[in-house]
Amino acid sequence: MRRRTWLSLAIALAILAALVTAVYLRKQAPPEVASILPEADGIVYFNLKPLRTLTRFDQHPVAHDPDYQKFIDATGIVFERDLDEAAFAIHRMADPNGPNGAVAYSEVFQGRFDGQRLAAYLEAQSSAHESYAADVIYSIEHAGRTDRVVVLGYDLVAVSNAPTAEQIHSIIDRYHSAASPFTGDTLLSRYYSKVPLLSEAWGIGEIEPSTGPGIQFQVFGLPLSMPAGATFIGSIRYLGSVHMRLEEIAPNASIAKESVEMVNLALGLLRSTQVTIGAQDANTADWEAFVRSMKVEQKGKRAIFQAVVPTRLVRSLLSAQNAAATAPATP
Repeated sequence: MRRRTWLSLAIALAILAALVTAVYLRKQAPPEVASILPEADGIVYFNLKPLRTLTRFDQHPVAHDPDYQKFIDATGIVFERDLDEAAFAIHRMADPNGPNGAVAYSEVFQGRFDGQRLAAYLEAQSSAHESYAADVIYSIEHAGRTDRVVVLGYDLVAVSNAPTAEQIHSIIDRYHSAASPFTGDTLLSRYYSKVPLLSEAWGIGEIEPSTGPGIQFQVFGLPLSMPAGATFIGSIRYLGSVHMRLEEIAPNASIAKESVEMVNLALGLLRSTQVTIGAQDANTADWEAFVRSMKVEQKGKRAIFQAVVPTRLVRSLLSAQNAAATAPATP
């Protein structure tokens, strides 16, 4: 009897240890679509499956751009229905006046694709091919840039419009190696562990010290900035309502304090003016709850902003957006 008790206890502890290990590995290892991205100045990730369930955006068709409709007709792929995960790498260009502009992008998409139809479409659209590591890279000229596209697997497609093939080659190399869940972009290696567990969407980006005062923008007419030398980690999680979090890792505590003071000033202005959005009168209580939930705090050289968005408000905003997108144009 005692032996069976100890055996049951050992099995329970082993299961618990396995669960803890799985959670730890999930926390440390980013999703595949993000982990195979090339080196970048910023990364953004979306898990569209829970977002689709929450917002039902795939059930509200909108008018498609003619080029997008041609893509749908040729491939059968409807992104709002078939895309499950997406990750984007942002590459800052040395010459912002060059053909790529200020930035170039590399993207990895995971979803449900008809490989044969997609390959036939890429073949028809491409101006050149390249064989690399047994994969075919299709080069498609678009708006003065070259989009390089590769079908990595039955559910995985990568695209890059960087000036050279270096980035798309890096994606292919990382996809085929897949030796360790901890390898990948430097940003992910440094900061992914700080992304809250089970985040449906997140982004990581660095503001280079060489950019002078940083990035300037306005919120409700109030000037705000992203200071040079800072790293930003944003995330969205659904926990019955939508939890938003933005963390700034500033060069020092003094800069973090300035950021907190500026955000608090903006929040004070927002609350005092009782800002509402267009035709959201029926959701005034949800909007007010959202505004009340906004808070910012400082922890050393980190400034952390958090807010909770009621689910009804999210659905209402998306419904209004869909209605505007499908409304007939006025003459």
